[in-house]
Amino acid sequence: MGWIILAIVIVVIIALVLWAVGAYNALVALRNRVKNGWAQIDVQLKQRADLIPNLVETVKGYAGHESSVLTQVTQARAGAVAAAANPNATTVERAAENALSRALFNLQATMEAYPQLQANQNFMDLQAQLKDLETKIAYARQFYNDVVLKYNTKIETVPSNIIAGMFHFEQAQYFQADEGSRQVPQVRF
Repeated sequence: MGWIILAIVIVVIIALVLWAVGAYNALVALRNRVKNGWAQIDVQLKQRADLIPNLVETVKGYAGHESSVLTQVTQARAGAVAAAANPNATTVERAAENALSRALFNLQATMEAYPQLQANQNFMDLQAQLKDLETKIAYARQFYNDVVLKYNTKIETVPSNIIAGMFHFEQAQYFQADEGSRQVPQVRF
């Protein structure tokens, strides 16, 4: 009779160990997906930052006197690139990217005032690329927030929260737009 109890205890211990290993591995996998999601956002933002100088140069040829808008876009791009270079600057990077998004909106509004610019094939190609990148960035941000939701839920729910607490898994931060990007941009001609 004693060996049956010992066998049950051993089976329970093995089951608990297997569960703990599975829970730990699931948390690690989700944490890595969160990191990957953020890295994918960075990839898209880098492509956008690389595209902007070409777009600005094309617009300069047609809208030279709109230098304040072009300067704003150039400065916002520089800020976004600098923030992206710092691996610990996610809050700063988000603010810089939001500023760049607002500057690009102003640039788009400026470009609409120049019909001859919109007829330029190079400009149209650059604008299409930028629109495509903005869609990819929006998707990457949504994907990142979806993965953060799954990861944070796993950390907080029983029984995986026991393993998360033991191994100090911390909640990930959602991508959020800053207060300035929620306001309607001012378009002036």
